[in-house]
Amino acid sequence: MTKLAIMQEREEDKWEHHTSLKCWKCDPVEGKEILASVDTVKRLTDGVMQSLSSARQSEVQAWEEEITPCEHTLTLEQYATGNIPAEGLARCASCELTSNLWLCLTCGALDCGRYQYGGTGGNGHALEHFTSTQHPVCVKLGTITPEGGADIYCYACNDARIDPELPTHLATFGINVASQKKSEKSMTELQIEQNLAFDFSLTAEDGSALRPVFGPGLTGLRNLGNSCYMASVLQALFSLTQFQQRYYGGASSGTVSNGVFERAAAHWETCSQSLPADCLECQMLKVADGLLSGRYSKPHVESPPSGGLAHSTPEHTPWQTGLKPAGFKALVGKGHAEFATMRQQDAEEFLGHLLTVLRRFNHQVNSGAPDEAEPTEAFAFGLEQRLQCLSCRRVRYRVDNMDILSFGVPAQELPADTGPKYAPVTLMQCLGVLLGVTGQEELEYQCEGGCGKVSAVRLLQFSTFPDILVLHAKKFQLKNWVPTKLDIPIILPPGDELVLDAFLGQGLQPDEEQLPESSSGPSSSSLPQLNEEALEQLEGMGFPLVRCQKALLATQNQDVESAMEWLFSHMDDPDIDEPIQSKPRDTNMAPEPSSDQIAMLADMGFTHAQARKALIETDGNPERAVEWLFNHPDDTGEIAPSSNTLIQKKPVPGSSRLPARYRLKAFISHKGPSVHSGHYVAHIRLPPTQLGDGMDVEENDEWVLFNDEKVVVADKTSVDELKKLAYMYIFERI
Repeated sequence: MTKLAIMQEREEDKWEHHTSLKCWKCDPVEGKEILASVDTVKRLTDGVMQSLSSARQSEVQAWEEEITPCEHTLTLEQYATGNIPAEGLARCASCELTSNLWLCLTCGALDCGRYQYGGTGGNGHALEHFTSTQHPVCVKLGTITPEGGADIYCYACNDARIDPELPTHLATFGINVASQKKSEKSMTELQIEQNLAFDFSLTAEDGSALRPVFGPGLTGLRNLGNSCYMASVLQALFSLTQFQQRYYGGASSGTVSNGVFERAAAHWETCSQSLPADCLECQMLKVADGLLSGRYSKPHVESPPSGGLAHSTPEHTPWQTGLKPAGFKALVGKGHAEFATMRQQDAEEFLGHLLTVLRRFNHQVNSGAPDEAEPTEAFAFGLEQRLQCLSCRRVRYRVDNMDILSFGVPAQELPADTGPKYAPVTLMQCLGVLLGVTGQEELEYQCEGGCGKVSAVRLLQFSTFPDILVLHAKKFQLKNWVPTKLDIPIILPPGDELVLDAFLGQGLQPDEEQLPESSSGPSSSSLPQLNEEALEQLEGMGFPLVRCQKALLATQNQDVESAMEWLFSHMDDPDIDEPIQSKPRDTNMAPEPSSDQIAMLADMGFTHAQARKALIETDGNPERAVEWLFNHPDDTGEIAPSSNTLIQKKPVPGSSRLPARYRLKAFISHKGPSVHSGHYVAHIRLPPTQLGDGMDVEENDEWVLFNDEKVVVADKTSVDELKKLAYMYIFERI
């Protein structure tokens, strides 16, 4: 074993099981044994053990991913072959397995599935059947319920699917859905057991178990049901000095009273909310105390069994119980279409959402005044876009405020017999595809200088650098119209240190001439210029025109890949199909915002005039109005009669000082083949002194793995391999 591995400890390898039926009413002390045949005992005990309690049914719902039909299930063609063998007599056509059987819904072939971790065995003969016949859709026998539910898998999409006509399709092979009884665990139930029920043995390269660690800053977070994305982000954030000082800064030097630190106690005395569950500051202080104090980072000791029915439990690795940030999750996700649910979410999207929520809250608390201790500003930087018309050679500069830099990863497939599927690429090569001269892109452009529809070159550079740089690796591609994750290795620079001096923009140069601003007036009220080629490609993929336009506008006409990622992330937005409202050039022509909208923004600490102007500038969109107010904090809200009035803008966050050197502080990894499901873990670089007394930890072995409530020191070899496939990288400026 050469890498970090997750091993399942099987009960059958440790114990011999003998099953008997006893009546405890007849004999409350020893229990009166009931004589019955072996088959009867097995039937009764299996029925009890495999039944789902109401709590487990809710647990299943929490872990279930959103599964939809696909073109293969909707257009399924069947070739009737008669009835298949009855349950108990069915077996794989290519081996002797009688469980984990999958029925091809096209021809009725019965083959075994792939081996399932924590479940039954399998030799993958159903996959071989698909390879030879290209029959994509199959259903797992034993998971069919009278309600028409079942595990359905599409090999062409390589994902779980729904078959709306499953009863009709099964009737072709003599299966009556109404008479079926579930006898095997579904894929979701197996996933629950994998994530919740089993003890995980984390092993190092030499086979030794990785040692759990406990103490301040080493507290795990329990999985609330598809909440690993939140746990990984929180662990990474509270490992940063900015968040520790903001929400826990008084812990080391402040006074402690009844287990409450001075900073938290001071806020609770002045908190305006009636309940801590409704106050974001309370929740952040609570999470900080839980993660950083070390009071909850202790080995979990199980209570000794008691009662006549109790049995002693085998020894387990002393993992932590872990904190349950249910209140924090409910408050941060409140009102959000995705983060308010129990479905798996994207860690990068959650980080962006959390930073926005924290900024809005702190702006409201401070009545619009800047807060020098605001930790979210450590992520902010300016991204400079330089657009040059290739006809008149004039230029236009624009700076956008960003928190996260997303970059595409070039995919170069290798021959199948070479081992890895994709060739590795360096992080600097990935950044070079997006930034600098090597990343400049030619696109169609309607020149304001009178050149007409011509070609222009767009160049992206850093305008300023943040204190904390978050890099988001976009590693996916469309296969059969389904986004599929690509495991492309990214090689980091030596020592995990990044130097970005070459990507600093210089702004307008003395020898450059600016393009004129667009003419104002009613005739100029139209949509911004869109990348026609990208728009045509997106429409060719089947997306509606209005969605394609919104995706290109939201991604600044970057490329098709960025627009597709935006589309997949916003498909469930309630206003996704609403027409785009073009913005009038003259603010006096915009409709008057409603008093309710103005009052809502005024409640956040803005003046009535500021709220009104922000809504006018953003066509009455409250969310965009909030962003506009953040970018124009010095605007008094006075609307000038002319649209050419200059407005003083907020200084670009970050710093342009050089050198811009960064060192990797943490990385978040995603395990699983699908972008819609899987599991997130975080690796964080911590000083050896933080790992506890008595820990024999070398200077190079300072990476700690946070996997929900499990916190262990990760071995260097595993870290070197895992960070190549990370989803997000968090760098600290040095």
